[in-house]
Amino acid sequence: MALRKYKPTTAGTRWRIGNAYAEITTNTPEKSLLEKQKNTAGRNSQGRRSMRYMGGGNKTMYRIIDFKRNKKDIPATVKTIEYDPNRTAFIALLAYADGEKRYIIAPAGLQVGQTVISGDAAVPELGNALMFKNMPLGTNVHNIEMQPGQGGILVRSAGTSAQLSNKEEKYAILKMPSGELRRVLINCYATVGVVSNSDHSLESAGKAGRNRWKGIRPRTRAVAMNPVDHPMGGGEGRASGGHPRSRKGKYAKGQITRTRGKGSDKMIIQRKNGKKLSK
Repeated sequence: MALRKYKPTTAGTRWRIGNAYAEITTNTPEKSLLEKQKNTAGRNSQGRRSMRYMGGGNKTMYRIIDFKRNKKDIPATVKTIEYDPNRTAFIALLAYADGEKRYIIAPAGLQVGQTVISGDAAVPELGNALMFKNMPLGTNVHNIEMQPGQGGILVRSAGTSAQLSNKEEKYAILKMPSGELRRVLINCYATVGVVSNSDHSLESAGKAGRNRWKGIRPRTRAVAMNPVDHPMGGGEGRASGGHPRSRKGKYAKGQITRTRGKGSDKMIIQRKNGKKLSK
């Protein structure tokens, strides 16, 4: 992936570092795989604001992504690599041998004209989807299922991948992007490769207006509020506000947010902080 540094011809481009979109091959999405999506602007079903700092932004169409890869043993040709406004990764349009078209999350290095396949007979090559029991150790994967047939829900953002580090009787042991070691059923599917657009985290918007295009409104600092509005508000002069916390008073840093005694705790061997949970 390539980044683009803009000439400082305006204040908005002085600090902007954008994506050169060198991998993108078309600007026209597949119409049959588009859906309308309504912008709620942070309002709930009663029309009342339940999330602050949301609203406005450009209209976007949702691209229907095939996370399940359940079209087994039918080869597909990569037609395009496209931008998706709903996610950080790029997407690839596949044309199957029977005429059907589907979008998948594009792994890094996937080229137009390349053939990919999913199924038990698939080999562990870039873009192919297969079960963990058929993969060699050390394989980098993404779009990982947690239950067979559920569809990939883990490791889908730009530049991420998990590594297959070991196999047990019923489980595959994965090293997640966070460093966590986790068990996943060995007959779950995953896609081989690292997710595309790895330099996404190095981009810089350059101006506040680019966030407004995304539907993100300006955020008021908590220490600038009054005590009635936020626990960190008030004080004489430029008061720091004390320990960072939410509007409800919960600590924002250092607090464990995972539910204690969660059913999937037994699947976690080691947390990202090095603490071992499974015996």
